[in-house]
Amino acid sequence: MSLVSPAQVEQFQREGYFMLESVIPEPVVAALRDECMRLVHERDREMEAKGVTTEGITHYKKRYFIHGRDAGSPIMTKFLFSELMAEICRATLGETAYLFHEQYVVKAADTDSKFAWHQDSGYIGHYHRAYLSCWCALDDMTVENGTVYILPYSRDGRHSTDDIIDHTVEDRSNDKVGYRGDDPGAPAIVPAGSIVVFSSRTFHRSGPNVTDKYRRCYLAQYSAEPIMNRDGSELWGRAEPILVDGARVRV
Repeated sequence: MSLVSPAQVEQFQREGYFMLESVIPEPVVAALRDECMRLVHERDREMEAKGVTTEGITHYKKRYFIHGRDAGSPIMTKFLFSELMAEICRATLGETAYLFHEQYVVKAADTDSKFAWHQDSGYIGHYHRAYLSCWCALDDMTVENGTVYILPYSRDGRHSTDDIIDHTVEDRSNDKVGYRGDDPGAPAIVPAGSIVVFSSRTFHRSGPNVTDKYRRCYLAQYSAEPIMNRDGSELWGRAEPILVDGARVRV
């Protein structure tokens, strides 16, 4: 039986997202969680050495966006190029897919750790073919710990689901904001090991973590073709193949 059902594919095309509950094996979740905390502590040391409390959208002891560390982690690399992720790519992107970006997104126990409404495509800054975001829960996700909220296409007010909305930068947080309506979105209340799958055109946000524990997820993003910078002279992100003609490249 296929991991992704025809109904989920249809929902992805119609509303921009679907959810897969408890699909990442528990030992893999535990290993990714351990890697996450190793990198959070490493990030803390880096920021302390620089004497800063904010770098981009990372805020010391509040929330972390940590990317580009997978090359030194067999655990992360194995997961990013696993059959699980390849199957999600096949169902949503087609027979060819590339790893475009990956990052840990971590909320510490802090009431100032929300993240504003945005499209992932809004962070690129120019038109490109929509890519795929796989938001992998490493903890049980709740409203209280700041889970992700999804705004379905049918509720976001756009004329076309392919539109990339102009985003503005929010003072203090440095978040980019692309939706200012009053729809609260649909919260992903899912157990650890679940994956929220959505398009880079889909609006999403997350609330603050008001618990006394970390809220951790691993975001793996894939594209159907290499995404270039505005003038086409170089890659905007990464373009490491996971699928070629439907076959997984790395086994």
